[in-house]
Amino acid sequence: MGMDLGGAKGGIKSDINVTPLVDVMLVLLIIMMLIAPMLQQGVSVKLPTATNTVDKPEVQGQTVIAIGRDKQIYLNAKPVGEAELARRVTEILENMKEKVVLIKADEEVEYSAVMAAMDQLRQAGVEDIGLITERKKGAEGTGSQ
Repeated sequence: MGMDLGGAKGGIKSDINVTPLVDVMLVLLIIMMLIAPMLQQGVSVKLPTATNTVDKPEVQGQTVIAIGRDKQIYLNAKPVGEAELARRVTEILENMKEKVVLIKADEEVEYSAVMAAMDQLRQAGVEDIGLITERKKGAEGTGSQ
């Protein structure tokens, strides 16, 4: 049995050639795999290390405050001034039933900057505040927080 190329019997071949489609889809998959981790980075801070950490999965709707080395405050990866932090957090959390905010502070940031951010969160009515850390090397388990 031979392969019908379409010209031998006078008909036109109407089968779909799937090979180019698969090639394009694989290229798109590779691009998405490379770009997806870059989109989730947010603000880069060098987190302090701790031995007693609890692993918690990252959730899409988390509210994260990052404090950079220069004491610049970022709310969900967007820069925000310290004076308007409480107002912006209140706006974000007003429709959420769990008012939880996570703080990621650079290890070189002064303690007073972190406490000032926590005071702003208390003014916004936030009851649960989490501090994100990295697990010390040699500690059991993997992950951060």
